[in-house]
Amino acid sequence: MRREKVLAERVPPFDEIRRRIEREPLPRNLGALLDAASDAVPDRQVLHFIDSGETFTYRELRGAVNRLTNGLVSIGVAKGTHVGLMLPNVPEWPITWLAIARIGAVTVPVNTRYTGRELHHVLDDAEADYLVIHESFLPVLASVPRPLPRIEGRVVVVGTGTAEHRRWRDLVDGFGTGLDLADEPGPEDLLNIQYTSGTTGFPKGCLLSQRYWLQCARTHADQDGRAYSRLLAPTPFFYMTPQWLTLMAFLTRGTLHVAARQSASRFVDWLHRYRIDFCLFPAAAYKQPPRPIDRDNAIIRVSTYGFPKAAQADLEQRFDFVAREAFGMTEIGAGLFVPIAAADMTGSGSCGIAVPWRECRIADPEGNTVPTGAMGELLFRGPGMLKGYYRKPEATAAAFHGEWFRSGDLARMDARGYVTIVGRAKDMIRRAGENIAANEVEAVLASLDGIAEAAAVPVPDELRGEEVKVYVVLQQGFTRDALPPELILRHCTRNLASFKVPRYIEYRDAPLPRTASEKIAKPALVAEKDDLRKGSWDRVEGRWG
Repeated sequence: MRREKVLAERVPPFDEIRRRIEREPLPRNLGALLDAASDAVPDRQVLHFIDSGETFTYRELRGAVNRLTNGLVSIGVAKGTHVGLMLPNVPEWPITWLAIARIGAVTVPVNTRYTGRELHHVLDDAEADYLVIHESFLPVLASVPRPLPRIEGRVVVVGTGTAEHRRWRDLVDGFGTGLDLADEPGPEDLLNIQYTSGTTGFPKGCLLSQRYWLQCARTHADQDGRAYSRLLAPTPFFYMTPQWLTLMAFLTRGTLHVAARQSASRFVDWLHRYRIDFCLFPAAAYKQPPRPIDRDNAIIRVSTYGFPKAAQADLEQRFDFVAREAFGMTEIGAGLFVPIAAADMTGSGSCGIAVPWRECRIADPEGNTVPTGAMGELLFRGPGMLKGYYRKPEATAAAFHGEWFRSGDLARMDARGYVTIVGRAKDMIRRAGENIAANEVEAVLASLDGIAEAAAVPVPDELRGEEVKVYVVLQQGFTRDALPPELILRHCTRNLASFKVPRYIEYRDAPLPRTASEKIAKPALVAEKDDLRKGSWDRVEGRWG
C-alpha cells in the first residue's frame, strides 16, 4: 500500500530537516520568488481554477502580475499603500496580491461574506486607501453604514463595474511587463493586514511581513523532506492558507489547483482527478459515504487540524495516505506539526512539535513555564511572526509575555516536545474552521431594541465542530411574541457574516448569572443542561428543541 511505502522511505530526522530549512536563505521578497520560479519553469502550469477552467503558466502569471503592478502604480499605489481586496476565488485574487507585494504596498484581505457593517469596520480600521472588489459585492459596499472617504474615487472593480469605478482589466491590459520600481520591498516590509477575530469582539488586523509568508511557505514545502508538486486550495483566498499554498507551489515549481469554494462532496473527486499529492483534509470530507475512488489518489501526506483522534487511523486506512495533525494561527503562521515519520502519534490527539523558526512552551498566567505534562497556555516565539495588531497597542501588549506570543489555547507538552491542545482560554467559538468572537455576536444582539442581555456560547456539533448558541434576556415590556427568534435572526443576518449567525436561541426570564467581577458566568450557563440544544429555537430545523 502507498501509506506503508511512504512510511518505509527513509526521511532524515526532523532536527536535521529543521536545521537545513533555517539555514537556507529565503528569497528577498515575493516578487523575487515568482521571478525565480518563472525563470526555472516558464511553461509549467502554476495555477488551475477548477470551476472556471482557467489556467496560468509561470510565464503568464508573471506577465499578468507585472502588468497589474504598473497599472496600480499609475493610479497612485505606492510602497506602504493599504489596498483592500474583496474577491472570490478567481485569478484576480492572487494576481492582485502578488502585484501589491511587488510594489511593497499592503493587502487588506476582506471576507467575502461580510455585511456592510463588517466591511466598513475592516476598511476603516485598516485605513485602506484603495479597494479592489468584485462586481458581485458592490451592493455590500453600497450598504456600509457610514462613508469611507479614504477610498472615494479609488475603487477598482473586477467585472464590468460602473462608470464611477475603475476597471481591473484596464489596469492589466493597458500596461507592459517591464518594471521600474524605485524602492523594492525587503523581507521585513509589511505585506498583509490580515484580520482575525479576538476576545475583544471585533476583528483585529495582524501585521504580517513578506518574511512571514515566505517562512510559512518554506516550512510547508520542505518540512517532510520531499517536494510536493500538485496542491489543492479549496478555501477562500482571503484566509491565510491559499496564500501560503500559492507560494509553496512557487517553491516546489508545482501547480496549485483552486476551487471556487470548499465542498465536502466534491473533495475526494478533486484528489482523484488532479492527482493531488498534498492538501489540508477537512473532517467533513471524511464524513461523506465511502466511495470506490477513496484510495485511488496520489496523496503522500495530508495535514489535519483538530481532526477527531479516534478516527485518524481509519482516515489513513480508508484513503491509503499519511495523515498528520498540525497547528497554526494567523498571528504566527505555522506553529506545530507531526512529522511524516511519526506513525506512533496517529490517534494520539497531539498536534505535534514546533516547526522551523518556532519555539514553543507551556506557561502559567504570569508567563512562567509549567512542569512537563502540566496544563497551561501555549506560547510561541521566533522570527517572522506578526509585528502586532494594527493601531491596537494595548491588544498587542496583552498578546505577549515578553517576546512570547500567547496563543490563547490551553495545552500540555510531553517530554519529547509534543503538544496536545486541551481547550481555549479565549472566549471564542470555532464553527467549520471559522473563529467567531462571542463578544461580536453579543454586541450585535445588544444593539437590537428589546434585548437587555445576551451571551454566546459554543454548542458541540458533529459536522461543524461547534455551532453558535445565544442566551437572550428581554427588556422589561418586551415579550417573546413581540421579539420572536425570526426577528432576532433577521437582525443578526443584517449585521453578521452568515457563519456568525446563531443557530440556537434560548430565552431567559431571569438575568444571566454573573461572576464576582460582574462578567457573565458562561460556564454556569453551559453546565445547566447536558444537551445545550434543549429549550432552544433551532434556526436550521425551524423548531424548538
